[in-house]
Amino acid sequence: MNQNLKDLPVYTGNDLGAVYTRRSTTFTLWAPTAAGVTLRRYTTGTDAEPGARELDPVPLRPAEQGTWRATVGGDLAGQYYVYELTFADGHTATAVDPYARACGCNGQRGMVLDDTAAQPENWPADRRPARADDPAARSVWEVHVADFSADEHSGIRPEWRGKFLAFTQEDSTLDCEGEHPTCLNYLRRLGVSHVQLQPIFDFATVDESAGGYNWGYDPLNYNVPEGSYATDPFHGEIRVRECRAMVAALHKAGLGVIMDVVYNHTYYADNWMERIVPGYWLRRTPDGRLTNGSGCGCDLASEHPMVRKYMVDSVVYWATAYHIDGFRFDLMALHDVETMNAIRAALDALPGGRNILMYGEPWQGGATCMEPGAVPADKNALPQLDSRIGIFCDNTRDTVKGGVFDARAPGYVNGAPGAGYTLLHALGAYRDGSEGMRPQASGQIVQYVSAHDNFTLWDKLKAVAGRRTYDIFDGDLLAQNRMCAAICLTCQGLPFWQAGEEFARTKHGDPNTYKGPLRENALDWTRAARMGELVEFYAGLLAIRRTWPELTGLTDAAQPAPLLLAVPGWLIGFVPELSDDAPNRLVVYYNPERTAQWMNLPGGGWRTLCNGRHAQGVPFGPVRTGQMELPATSVVILTAVRP
Repeated sequence: MNQNLKDLPVYTGNDLGAVYTRRSTTFTLWAPTAAGVTLRRYTTGTDAEPGARELDPVPLRPAEQGTWRATVGGDLAGQYYVYELTFADGHTATAVDPYARACGCNGQRGMVLDDTAAQPENWPADRRPARADDPAARSVWEVHVADFSADEHSGIRPEWRGKFLAFTQEDSTLDCEGEHPTCLNYLRRLGVSHVQLQPIFDFATVDESAGGYNWGYDPLNYNVPEGSYATDPFHGEIRVRECRAMVAALHKAGLGVIMDVVYNHTYYADNWMERIVPGYWLRRTPDGRLTNGSGCGCDLASEHPMVRKYMVDSVVYWATAYHIDGFRFDLMALHDVETMNAIRAALDALPGGRNILMYGEPWQGGATCMEPGAVPADKNALPQLDSRIGIFCDNTRDTVKGGVFDARAPGYVNGAPGAGYTLLHALGAYRDGSEGMRPQASGQIVQYVSAHDNFTLWDKLKAVAGRRTYDIFDGDLLAQNRMCAAICLTCQGLPFWQAGEEFARTKHGDPNTYKGPLRENALDWTRAARMGELVEFYAGLLAIRRTWPELTGLTDAAQPAPLLLAVPGWLIGFVPELSDDAPNRLVVYYNPERTAQWMNLPGGGWRTLCNGRHAQGVPFGPVRTGQMELPATSVVILTAVRP
């Protein structure tokens, strides 16, 4: 950033955007380098709609700290607007308000929002469910809004499939047959605490009026819900109301809502913010070239004060206006530590805000160029980040089932048992300083083996095995799938998985379906019904984790790492202690071998919680003493029988 831009005033107010009342609306824009700003108003979000016409323009006047402001009388709810800026060098630019709360179709005009009129029924009474605030119960299920319900067999009303409102249908079953639950009905029974939604803010590459598909990592308007997920993309208040209805329905079902946010870049280098303050918003090299750490050639410069303010304001807006319970940051290492800690502090200041989750990807997509003194929010920065800002742990991901950049590379469960050396450190969430990480608490480590990027877990297991029969459920690969799940759910940290991992979701070997087709991305609810035994295994593991919180490491920052047991070969055995003087209640064994193995049990009697094929929160089977046979490719969990 050149010296002139460094000297720009920083606005400290909290009224940027269009502040609406029924009597008037005040428009405030930070544009300190502009020579003039005009508000252009419209009756519709596009010129192609019935009744489209332009209203009288309104000049904004210079105000404090680099802002421009105008107050327009009357009830402006539903009016659409853009800013037209002129600069000293004679060039002009048109931009949507970065602080717009609603917009027209395809996001080319902001909209003045009457927030009260955009609330679903009983919205003020909506609250985060208790389970989402219980550390021992926390687990995350990641899904794309369209994927969730697009399947024609989902039992969702046809006009709601692929939309926000699909989450509000409570009783859906496969083909409406009344037996096999789907969508929200399914999630209530699975037992996860949080649903992480792939980006739901307004993104650029899907025509909201004609349909299409994209994962949504192409941001356009950060503070507006995506219109293709609404039943009507033309009236800006409808997408707001329906997005809120989705959140409320998930809360009612006992689920927290995590929002996937992509502040690291915008889809266009010629974005609204750069048009408003040229040269300020995007990160550049000393010779003026845009950096490409995002892979999109337009990294937002989080270390610049007004970019940082925008990120803080935006996250707080979603947390308050949409009751969002957590935030997942895409390519978080492109953000600086100071910004991430500022977001954490702002969330903590909200009522109940300390229970809002924060975590992100501790890597970049390429090289960037932060201002001197700025520290990237990557793995090395864990000691400097707030202890309640977490990271996705690719070390665990690749150790358990093999690396993501080599389809045939195996992991601990599928042919590389020596990877267990790293897994020993994963058990305690790497708090021993291994793998170059120094987390302050277990909650800083997100333990996972699958997410939207790369192969689904099932497709990765198939790739390592050299099989392309994605719809054949091989017994050995199902055992590997179960073992992956059980490892992630018995390691300390926050467990996370991609929707459908629990029913062997496949994309038929395609590792990158970010722009479709929808038929490959949509959750296959027929497959979910067919794989009910695997689904129940995941649900049982979650029940065990809730019942025995010492597995999580999340309830007590001082909880020690698991106590390792002396076991033969590549097996791993451990006791997840509550404290040095607490009685041992559990013992866990990992057997990656393709044959059964005998194990000497600790003293006393033990009953089974997980035998590698079945898991539940209540002990089952006979009391075991002395020795036990561990099935091939399995995780076995036992609980002590107390006199």
